[in-house]
Amino acid sequence: MGTTITTAERGHVHRMRADASRNRERIVAAAREAFVEYGAEVTLDQIARRAGVGNATIYRHFADRSELIRQVTLEVMNRIVELAESALADTPDAFAALQRFVHGAANEKIGALCPMLSDGCELIAAELADKRVRLERALEDIMDRARRSGQLRPDVAAGDILIALPQLTRPLPGTSCLNLERFADRHLQLFLDGLRAPARSTLPGSAPTFEDLQRQS
Repeated sequence: MGTTITTAERGHVHRMRADASRNRERIVAAAREAFVEYGAEVTLDQIARRAGVGNATIYRHFADRSELIRQVTLEVMNRIVELAESALADTPDAFAALQRFVHGAANEKIGALCPMLSDGCELIAAELADKRVRLERALEDIMDRARRSGQLRPDVAAGDILIALPQLTRPLPGTSCLNLERFADRHLQLFLDGLRAPARSTLPGSAPTFEDLQRQS
């Protein structure tokens, strides 16, 4: 005879799964904050305390430190893709949509996370191929719309944005990123003003493509 699972038992299993999911989300969120605040030297103990869980809970969800870093990076990249798509869909003014994306993506602190990746900062990872396509499409659509409206200079491309964002959000050596954060919007706006038409200068070289941003084998 088969084992009959009672309603109470099913409810218990559901609560356990929900608790596990919430713990995983808390760990990823706490790890992201800790990596941004303290850099690659932050310990799993610090992350566990910030998340309000024990070290054993972290290891139940993530095989090792590298896996946790990878998951944090994937989560950030997912949000950046969703931000680009929502800026395109929900912001009628072309340049305002670009500004919304740039400021929102900068808030994800991708520049602070990049140095932690053991094999370098690859903004477009192979395991995010579908996200890469969505990000490329949404950001290029935002910029095409801004060009057609006469607000965006014609010699910049999406690759210029994706190179600038990590640079503008990377802590300076020997300084605290928390101290510099209050200046971020100021310098992002300076960058955005440089994208506006009419252009005040001629840019050297050509705009980077998404292929240029991928690691060469």
